[in-house]
Amino acid sequence: MINKITIVLAILCSLTIYGQNTVNIIPKPQKVILHKGFFELTEKVSIKTKPETMKMAILLQSYIYDTSNIMLNINKKSTNNNLIDLEINTDLEIEGYSLIINEKGIVLKGGSLTGLYYGIQTIRQLMPVTSEKTKDLTNRLKFQILEIEDSPRFKWRAFMLDEARYFYGEEFVKLLLDQMASIKMNVFHWHLTDDAGWRIEIKKYPNLTKIGSKRKDSEIGTWGSGKLSGQPHSGFYTQEQIKDIVAYAAERHITIVPEFEIPGHSSAAIASYPWLGTYATPIEVPVKFGRKKDIYDITNPKVVEFIHDVLNEIFSLFPSEVIHIGGDEVAYDAWRESKSVQEYMQKNGLKTPADLQVFFTNNLSKYIEKNDRIMMGWNEIMGINIHPDHEEKALDKSAETTLAENVIVHFWKGNIDLVTKAAEQGHGIVNSLHSMTYLDYSYEDLSLKNAYDFDPIPKELDKKYHKNIYGLGCQMWTEWTPTKKDVMELTFPRIAAFAEVGWTNTSEKNFEEFNSSLKILQKRWDLLNINYSKILE
Repeated sequence: MINKITIVLAILCSLTIYGQNTVNIIPKPQKVILHKGFFELTEKVSIKTKPETMKMAILLQSYIYDTSNIMLNINKKSTNNNLIDLEINTDLEIEGYSLIINEKGIVLKGGSLTGLYYGIQTIRQLMPVTSEKTKDLTNRLKFQILEIEDSPRFKWRAFMLDEARYFYGEEFVKLLLDQMASIKMNVFHWHLTDDAGWRIEIKKYPNLTKIGSKRKDSEIGTWGSGKLSGQPHSGFYTQEQIKDIVAYAAERHITIVPEFEIPGHSSAAIASYPWLGTYATPIEVPVKFGRKKDIYDITNPKVVEFIHDVLNEIFSLFPSEVIHIGGDEVAYDAWRESKSVQEYMQKNGLKTPADLQVFFTNNLSKYIEKNDRIMMGWNEIMGINIHPDHEEKALDKSAETTLAENVIVHFWKGNIDLVTKAAEQGHGIVNSLHSMTYLDYSYEDLSLKNAYDFDPIPKELDKKYHKNIYGLGCQMWTEWTPTKKDVMELTFPRIAAFAEVGWTNTSEKNFEEFNSSLKILQKRWDLLNINYSKILE
């Protein structure tokens, strides 16, 4: 009897109680008004829906059943009481929703199916955290009477998983997608190719996975440790698996943006087909992480054809409007040392390797545009050397060639001048400043509080350019996280902080309230065996 009382009290404590300033929801809604009283949900309640919102009704029905064992009826008939009404209201923003809970029932309106989906995630967080052991202790749910009006601050709210360094598999990716959806993140940036591994089946070039998806060993510990795991590593996704994961994400209103690294970080591809490299000599997939010397010879028409061919298969797999081409940390020495590359540069009036990269990137953006897509790349694609402190980059001069205006710049390193320059040139910008968004950084280097305080719009940026900031991404680079447990500990709970950064207006944010809501979210993670960090500062 004592155990039952304890469990019931725990459930009641997880409900929103009248008198709080807000509700325990992550990300925090833009506007919440709380009232006295509760709406009691029992088996007598039904969900009112229309054909276009039927999937949303079934989803909400399943959440309620999973929480309470109450199976609600779904119908199209209207009643005045005991009703959950789901509607589309195009007067709301596409991702926005309004939620009204009173004594008679619940009315949820979304600006689209996506807005309705996010409203359902809010209702889900208003319900108690229960498991199979606790949900049968009650046959009713109580919801605080309230009004919520909500929509996101930014349209781009991304989490990136690097699987080029380590392959984690379909089940783990789907777990991450589920958690992203629950906190209203809408872009899964999938880093699938790099020096250390090629993780996507390309049917025209089977060696990319036959050879490029495998390495004999892996550097462990940290940069320059000199230690190896002593174990081979391999793995890739078939095209059927990719299609399944893309569909799974779409059901959760998440767009998957694939990243195909060009022209650097290409050792796995060059190991598969040595003629892709500027040196055109055989290499193995590296066992040590970091930038490598050989890179694609983008002056070779056969290499350009390869890049187009790979992109064509990527286009067929990913409906995303945006395709990420990397473009970061290109080691230009290979191009400097190549007679044919230097001749090509002279012929095309390109003074520096940076000019060559921008020239190639602009041509590639035209190809991507012809396929009704938009190119995105790390901010090195602007041709500006952001690594003068690195010995191998010290001689690199910035480009005189200007990046094509339609390209999205993914900002990760540099100062406000680079952001301003990108905005002035008309680029859309996703801000992923490494010191504030890289999840591979320790909690000492990037605390939960600092992650929460990140603002994708720099204070120094002129207001007329604020519209150019599409949002943010948080990046889980995986050189030093060989296990899923490692990835989870660095990702959770900081991913929740970034979800609120992307969604909630700065005027509504409050770290203490976030921490309070996070404690409830952590109970949900506990049920899923998510290994989150306990560091809350």
